[in-house]
Amino acid sequence: MFPLWIDLTIGGIAISAVMAIRAAYVERKVEKEWIEEHGKTYINRMIKEKQKRLAFREED
Repeated sequence: MFPLWIDLTIGGIAISAVMAIRAAYVERKVEKEWIEEHGKTYINRMIKEKQKRLAFREED
């Protein structure tokens, strides 16, 4: 129907689109895990600071 180079070009575009979508999905997943990990670290730090403040108040 079309020349071979046109078919290959369309196939390459389709493969590139699939790879871009897959890469975006993986990147979003990794970013979400990173955010959750650092969020937990931040919350743990806040809890420790609160415990220190409460312990300091009890000493007074």
